[in-house]
Amino acid sequence: MPTIAVKLYSVFFKFLLKHRLNSLLLHHPPSPDPGGATTSSSSGAGITYRPDDPVFPSHPSFSSDGVATKDLHIDPVSSLSLRLFLPDPSLKSPKPLKPNASNPRRNSYDGYLPSTAAAAANVARKLPVVIQFHGGAFVAGSNNSSANDFFCRRIAKVLDAIVVAVGYRLAPESRYPAAFEDGVKVLHWLGKQANLAECGKSMVSSGGGESGREHMVDAFGAAAVEPWLAAHGDPSRCVLLGVSCGANIADFVARKAVEAGKLIEPVKVVAQVLMYPFFIGSVPTQSEIKLANSYFYDKSMCTLAWKLFLPEEEFSLDHPAANPLVPGRGPLLKWMPPTLIVVAEHDWMRDRAIAYSEELRKVNVDAPVLEYKDAVHEFATLDMLLKTPQAQACVEDIAIWVKKYISLRGHEFSY
Repeated sequence: MPTIAVKLYSVFFKFLLKHRLNSLLLHHPPSPDPGGATTSSSSGAGITYRPDDPVFPSHPSFSSDGVATKDLHIDPVSSLSLRLFLPDPSLKSPKPLKPNASNPRRNSYDGYLPSTAAAAANVARKLPVVIQFHGGAFVAGSNNSSANDFFCRRIAKVLDAIVVAVGYRLAPESRYPAAFEDGVKVLHWLGKQANLAECGKSMVSSGGGESGREHMVDAFGAAAVEPWLAAHGDPSRCVLLGVSCGANIADFVARKAVEAGKLIEPVKVVAQVLMYPFFIGSVPTQSEIKLANSYFYDKSMCTLAWKLFLPEEEFSLDHPAANPLVPGRGPLLKWMPPTLIVVAEHDWMRDRAIAYSEELRKVNVDAPVLEYKDAVHEFATLDMLLKTPQAQACVEDIAIWVKKYISLRGHEFSY
């Protein structure tokens, strides 16, 4: 069973969450349009974090864990943002700053555009890219919270990968499909970055040199080329990782990637990881009945969160965003990427996540389930549980499986 500390914190957490959800429902009900329908608010700037949620600043210098971070705003018409996590071992081509009296930090990465000649020669080691979607029941959380920053640093370090944490728009200010559209937009942005980087290499190899590179950057906009991805990212080894409601977004993005096919090249989604996905349905499962009042996120509060996320005229617990097994939710499951699903013993959502993995395995998709005993929802990503041995073990277990699909040497990693 969970510890006394976890149980007490769960009571406090649920009290605050219930208050927040009711407050949001009171102040942001669906707004009827002149025709009597309700608006989804899927467009517009929106917000990506709550003012009362503390954020953790980015650090473009390498801290003691050897991971540098930076924040990006990639959409001029919305608040969609990204936080990039770059692990230190990837830096082969760009030269780090040396510590001195004015710069005591270790291994500061000062570059915006790494050495073009070195990049063209592929001197810099390429790293897989993990696109991460945080949790928070669609209405809270952020990609730059202290808990999400800690978790993504851990993922970047253990997987030796660039992590792109997505700050998607929150409900109810931006209802469905805003968060899902943001996820797809990031996937296309990653492809654009890869193509721009190739343009830069072509200009250098054709004799354009640095001036040619600068001309290309000016033509597309000064902020068009993201240097960390240009120098170190390998989009052909892209992994989607979603936490709680972020798993729903990741699964949606994976489906859109399958539908797009070669249209998103050179991006290739080779795998996805769904950590305790925020799935629900109209017909309750055994765990939904037995654990309806479970820790941190009970079923009644999660149903309220879905009411805040889905437009009023679309509200249904069998909405395609909520239930992964509703009929007609394309594409065919057999085309889905390998999918690792993480579940917790004391989480009412566990059975539906397991059922999804079973359906994937029926059509020969690699879709194992990692179930953790005595664990609760968000046991590996919640602030107070991040440093527990179980949270660390979960990330290491995820890495073992993911490395089957991101290793350049083949599938030598396996259970």
